[in-house]
Amino acid sequence: MKTRRIIAPIALIATLAACQSTSDSRPASATKPLAPMGAATLLLADGTPAGKAQLFASGDQMSVEISLQGISPGVHAVHLHTTGSCEAPAFTSAGGHLNPGMRQHGMNNPQGAHLGDLPNATIAADGTGSISAVLRGTKDEVLADIYDADGTAIVVHAGPDDNVSDPAGNAGGRIACGVVKAH
Repeated sequence: MKTRRIIAPIALIATLAACQSTSDSRPASATKPLAPMGAATLLLADGTPAGKAQLFASGDQMSVEISLQGISPGVHAVHLHTTGSCEAPAFTSAGGHLNPGMRQHGMNNPQGAHLGDLPNATIAADGTGSISAVLRGTKDEVLADIYDADGTAIVVHAGPDDNVSDPAGNAGGRIACGVVKAH
């Protein structure tokens, strides 16, 4: 009888602990389950892994989560680019920023922002960092723009995006790139 009295509270505590919510890096607006819609593996110009990106759908909303590694410490711009090509060393094959709506550049630009604008990534002393962002447009619009005939790349730049200068935010050269592929 004593054993039963001890086990029951332990089982209750274990059950309650399992129900505890944990925080994650998903956008706060994502109240529906996230469905994977694509991914990219980012590489530095020498082929060294630089991180991973994942596209998710939640209802009619799209988001991207990017984890970076092996990047120099500091603030770096991250953008979606018009072409799914990452030819090293300069990654210029990725084209300009993804801008299907022909908007101005910059998250703080009163005439912007475009689909390719993403938050800057702050890279820690150990070379790692991450960003999470909700993409502009409906799920169908975003998927059509990302998976168009020539695809889309995710590019990390040498410096920060000033979030207002058109067309590229004075972000400097391209240091890492990955082609987005559908799941």
